[in-house]
Amino acid sequence: METATLDQIDIRILRELQNNARLTNQELSERVGLSPSPCLRRLRRLETEGIIRDYTATLDEEKLGLSVAIFMSVKLERQVDSALSTFEAEVRKHPQVVDCWLMTGENDYLLRILARDLKEYEAFLTGVFTKIPGIASIQSSVSLRRVKASQPRVA
Repeated sequence: METATLDQIDIRILRELQNNARLTNQELSERVGLSPSPCLRRLRRLETEGIIRDYTATLDEEKLGLSVAIFMSVKLERQVDSALSTFEAEVRKHPQVVDCWLMTGENDYLLRILARDLKEYEAFLTGVFTKIPGIASIQSSVSLRRVKASQPRVA
């Protein structure tokens, strides 16, 4: 994958949108020092090139009642393409799993799971997750609190 070439105006556009993706093009253009038309062209290019993937609302997990974050490390019985594909397809089915990463090292996957409480997590773990074929071991760690959450840095 090729890394995008961004100039200082592109970087300012990205930073402004990370702070507030609801800016109008007029507001954005004023903040980055461009007239509206060139600003919109740059914005569309950043979208077309996939640098801006989408626009979303950041939700407060605790206010939604999802106050327990669990980090789960999963080791598969076999690390062959079919086993990886099967596991990944299963993980995508469950909204409790909010992040899933294929890893190097001792475990194959690292997942972040959100639950209302430990009882809900236990039901998910024993009633759903342990029934996914091909899992050799699962290790869970319950988060005490989030120390930092941020968007990716822009150059």
